[in-house]
Amino acid sequence: MFAKILIANRGEIACRIIRTCQRLDIKTVAIYSTVDQEALHVKMADEAYLVGEAPPHDSYLNMENILNAAKASGAEAIHPGYGFLSENAEFARLCKESAVCFIGPDPDVMEKMGDKLRARKLARKAGLPVLPGTDEAVANEHAAGKAWELGFPLMVKAAGGGGGIGIHIIESQEELMPLIERTRQVAESAFGSSRLFFERYLKDASHIEVQLVGDQHGNLVHLYERDCSVQRRNQKLVEETPSSAKLTPRLRQRVSSLAIKLGKFIGYTSTGTVEFLVSADGSVYFLEMNTRLQVEHGVTELVTGLDLVELQLRVAAGETLPVTQDDVKVNGHAIEVRVYPEDPETFMPDAGDITDLHQPEGEHIRVDSALCNGYTVGLDYEPLMAKVMAWGKDRNQAIKTLQRALLEFRIEGVKCNIPLLREILATKEFAAATYHTGSMPIWIEEIHYRSQNKCANGKMKKNGNGHQNGQKNGHENGERGIAAAIGVSLAIAMKSAQPINNAPSPFSPWRVYGRREQLLSRTLGNRGWR
Repeated sequence: MFAKILIANRGEIACRIIRTCQRLDIKTVAIYSTVDQEALHVKMADEAYLVGEAPPHDSYLNMENILNAAKASGAEAIHPGYGFLSENAEFARLCKESAVCFIGPDPDVMEKMGDKLRARKLARKAGLPVLPGTDEAVANEHAAGKAWELGFPLMVKAAGGGGGIGIHIIESQEELMPLIERTRQVAESAFGSSRLFFERYLKDASHIEVQLVGDQHGNLVHLYERDCSVQRRNQKLVEETPSSAKLTPRLRQRVSSLAIKLGKFIGYTSTGTVEFLVSADGSVYFLEMNTRLQVEHGVTELVTGLDLVELQLRVAAGETLPVTQDDVKVNGHAIEVRVYPEDPETFMPDAGDITDLHQPEGEHIRVDSALCNGYTVGLDYEPLMAKVMAWGKDRNQAIKTLQRALLEFRIEGVKCNIPLLREILATKEFAAATYHTGSMPIWIEEIHYRSQNKCANGKMKKNGNGHQNGQKNGHENGERGIAAAIGVSLAIAMKSAQPINNAPSPFSPWRVYGRREQLLSRTLGNRGWR
């Protein structure tokens, strides 16, 4: 086992990795940007190194500075967490060249599965069912013909994309070229590649993913499935495991077997997740593979009793997996929700200092966060503030425990989506496990309709943190939303008017993308699909 590792990340995932290392008596090295010098992960680690200014490309994506920190600290390995450099094959290779272990899969495997077109081909070769689509990148001049052959609705997807970014649904020929251009811009900004491909859109499907763990000795096990179908604009909001309320035993066995089949075919040697779309009639289609630790790994830990970070560390150190497939059992049910810093009604991102914080505690409740009073929520790299998880003997108990936890969660100073999360858990579709990837837009419309009726009837309205503010009509919130949209529009227009140069942008592409998407969603509607 390693004696010291560097964690090339920040926030809640850095803190979560440090906790496992402390339990295993592994020394930890944190990295931080100039705005993170007082962050919790820095205080928890045994030592910490400044790697650059606030923009991610200057700090948490700065490979040279991170490797220099690893060398200076004497770290034997680097854990990338998720996001940032976690699926960057170039960084994994640089680690190897620097005699530092990258805690993740082989860079060649990472590269193959990171390219969505190559991943589709590999999955098909391994014997997995794949949605009809284009096998090569689509050029603009061939787009209309390819789309007509495939049929509508279809998805246009960034070949180098991940995490739900760079995906749009096209309903008709009229929407084709505008949305292709929009997706190319997002793909180039977020992934440095404008390559796109088409895939048939599977309406009202469930997004099911299977957790894998493999070692360097040929052993590979699955830790069962998670349902991640509650998503807004491709970003996950709620995840749960197991999916026995929705999938038959035979179907659960099928998705697990297919995931193992792909993992063995590519020789997978770390934690990773194979993702599928499952239709209402039980058809299963490969979606993609994430070659990293997932945000939602905690719910799998709650039902299996396994520490996925520990397993990552052990297999990266060359140890044999300490569990076999027969050892993996599911006990009870677990659900996770993601707390984002955004207005729960307009979905505009928010930032500022947390002036008061109370995070839920108690039996069967787990909160992964790096929040504290005085914590500054910025816009450089903070789409996720916290993950709230609950375990129950069965699904109903897990839902009730999570609902109670969200009622106890209080954040002042920054708006967050907790009111929306409570609304989701209270829907009849979620309670009955009949929800799917198309449920979220319907729920949002219903929530807004109820909210408008309450305002029209003169009832009290709640702000983004779930507290009553005494406002008796929706005019103020409506005006604020319009003003915010106009502000974003002006900001984008001003940015577009600036001269183009080859210097790295001081702004996060995720921030620009998020603001652009939120503005466009007001005119084009919600197009989230998974």
